[in-house]
Amino acid sequence: MATVIRLSRGGSKKRPYYKIVVADSRMPRDGRFIERLGSYNPLLAKDDDKRVVLDSDRAKHWLSVGAQPSDRVARFLDAAGVRERSARNNPNRAEPGEKAKERAEEKATKLAAAEEAKKALEAAPAEEDAKVEDAAPEAEAAPAEDAKAEDAPAEEAKAEEAPAEEPRAEDAKAEDAEKTEG
Repeated sequence: MATVIRLSRGGSKKRPYYKIVVADSRMPRDGRFIERLGSYNPLLAKDDDKRVVLDSDRAKHWLSVGAQPSDRVARFLDAAGVRERSARNNPNRAEPGEKAKERAEEKATKLAAAEEAKKALEAAPAEEDAKVEDAAPEAEAAPAEDAKAEDAPAEEAKAEEAPAEEPRAEDAKAEDAEKTEG
């Protein structure tokens, strides 16, 4: 007969209380058991002495006869110094799945593209400022006479292009009155 040392749940809904029992491995979790070794109350504080109560002599006996402890009971036995528990190592435990990795890669590429666009926008005004700064010394280097000579023909052209002023309506009436009088 294969025996196990495991927890058997008791207590009411949302108020768990466990018995540490030795049972036949074919029996249901809360079913018939061979011997009760102690209790576990997860509602008590972790440093409370009554959180885990265990008869270590009987536990040693059952382990010597071949009973296999469950994971949680193995932790209790290790804490009590009855049986040393080997540490488990699962390096892939926290590694995300394939789809999560794909989503993370897509997000990373989008962020990189957004950062590049932001840098390009920041660089564009800096280039325009550099062009304006380069143009300013050239304008200052030109003599003032050249600037005046360039402006004068432009003013004359504006005067030539301007249409002749039309006489005002009041002036036209005055001229008509003079013609009729004279």
